[in-house]
Amino acid sequence: MKGRQKITRLREVGKDFVRRHKAQQTNTETPVLNDMATDEQKDAGLDQGNRSRRAIYLLPNIITSAALFAGFYAIVAAMQGNIQASVFAIFIAMALDTADGRVARITQTESEFGAEFDSLSDMVAFGVAPALVVFSSGVGDLGQIGWVVTFIYMACAALRLARFNTHSDDTHFTGLASPAAAGLLTSAVWLLSSSSGAMPLSVALSLALLTACVGLLMVSNFVYYSPKRINLRERIPFLSLVLVTLGFAILLVDPPLVLLLIGVAYAASAPARAMAKLISKKINKPTA
Repeated sequence: MKGRQKITRLREVGKDFVRRHKAQQTNTETPVLNDMATDEQKDAGLDQGNRSRRAIYLLPNIITSAALFAGFYAIVAAMQGNIQASVFAIFIAMALDTADGRVARITQTESEFGAEFDSLSDMVAFGVAPALVVFSSGVGDLGQIGWVVTFIYMACAALRLARFNTHSDDTHFTGLASPAAAGLLTSAVWLLSSSSGAMPLSVALSLALLTACVGLLMVSNFVYYSPKRINLRERIPFLSLVLVTLGFAILLVDPPLVLLLIGVAYAASAPARAMAKLISKKINKPTA
């Protein structure tokens, strides 16, 4: 009997030892598996983060690409002597440049990549293309003066875009915006290209002077009204809609002349406002 009891105890001790040994192995393997699962989750999260950082929004960048293509087409057309086609391409780029920003804000697809891509597109469409259009329209006949003036405009456009990227403000523009500058110059070229024959020397000099002035206005500290402040969703008086309709009718009478007058008025608005403030300060300054 005693021998059997001893054997039974030994069996129970052996089973208990095996049971404890298995429990220890399970406890040591579980943290390792948990760590492996955690590492896999981290890797999956990093992969998703990298994919999201590498991904770009499609719709606004397609519009920006179209604006870039319009600017490139304007350059090619100007090199081939097709001035009017290059002018129309720059105006199309202006419309697309306005659309991509609004689409990005409405669809909440704004991104740092989109802002940088838009800036590069603006440099081609509103910096290089207008300078080459002006040069090909007749300013190039001035020789060294022609290419120096157009280079000044292009360099000022690059500086203006760089400043906008570092100090952007939706309420106003510091310096003339590059699309407005390009629209002013291309309107002038469009108006002058409608007349047949070579450009007279006096007209070429006037266009060169206008190009230099517009370039310097882009890098000036004059404060311009920003069209981004216009809210297209708010209600407007009925008279405002009538005025907009009349504006389109006036524009159709002589598009290049009307656009040039609008561009000149907008470009001169900020210097005129600054001059008016300076004069009012001198008038209101108390005398000793």
